[in-house]
Amino acid sequence: MRCSLSRVLFLATLAILSVQSCSSRTGPLWESFSGEKAFAHVQQLVDLGPRPAGSEALEKSRLYIIDQLQSAGWTVTRSEFSDQTPRGKMTFVNLIARFGTNEKKESGQFLLCSHYDTKTFETIRFVGANDGGSSTGLLIEMARVLAMRPALAAKVELLFFDGEEAFENFTATDGLYGSRHFAAELRDSGKAKSVRGGILFDMIGDKSLDITLPPDSPADLARNIFAAADALGQRAYFTYLGGGITDDHTPLNQIGIPVIDLIDFDFPPWHSADDTLDKISAESLQIVGRVALYDLVQFELK
Repeated sequence: MRCSLSRVLFLATLAILSVQSCSSRTGPLWESFSGEKAFAHVQQLVDLGPRPAGSEALEKSRLYIIDQLQSAGWTVTRSEFSDQTPRGKMTFVNLIARFGTNEKKESGQFLLCSHYDTKTFETIRFVGANDGGSSTGLLIEMARVLAMRPALAAKVELLFFDGEEAFENFTATDGLYGSRHFAAELRDSGKAKSVRGGILFDMIGDKSLDITLPPDSPADLARNIFAAADALGQRAYFTYLGGGITDDHTPLNQIGIPVIDLIDFDFPPWHSADDTLDKISAESLQIVGRVALYDLVQFELK
């Protein structure tokens, strides 16, 4: 059979592209995490402006998050509840996502968490690009990547907490509204013991990245995060914080669920009008996202 040289070259090119495509699909899952995609999600949220609890802008951000997750194959439940605040009784909405159907899985789930609200300020325009935005954008991108491995995604529950920010000061009754409510539900239903653990992401987009784990972090989770960072050549970006921190992991740890807080608390624009999009980077989001995915694949969900 005779075949022209051009046709041979064409078929050879197709074969090479096919091999490359298969290689990308079967490569390490963490390499599929895109910092640029995560950054684009943060930009969409920041463009909505300040997003404090109870605001119209926060509802718009909820709809955006839900749309993105559903597009990736996740089923999202709105968990609405009311709580007393220094500003009176308010309604909050946690978003809980499970891959595929909404059939509730009773055991073995690993939690990936972020808060998506921004702090209420009367005197400044606070858009929370890093504080509230970066972790939410990362978790949306994480949902896309996990969906590539349905069996892995089925072991994960995504949590977007409302009301993380205190209206005045963090106390037992002000701040962490969403995580406190979620933890209480798990405790009261007796299901807390069935959750294997979790990772909380908060303020992880700083251009000058320095993830500072709380010193009381669950030892196994901290060891695995450091090992994952070391394996990817990113260990220099992960260390311990000098003191303790109260965050959305706190109520979960208090009921016996080991959750580690990945947070860059060395962020000068924290709770200021300067927490804007230009203070974060796609590179930082990608570092944290890939380290977390490596940890999930190689340690937590293996």
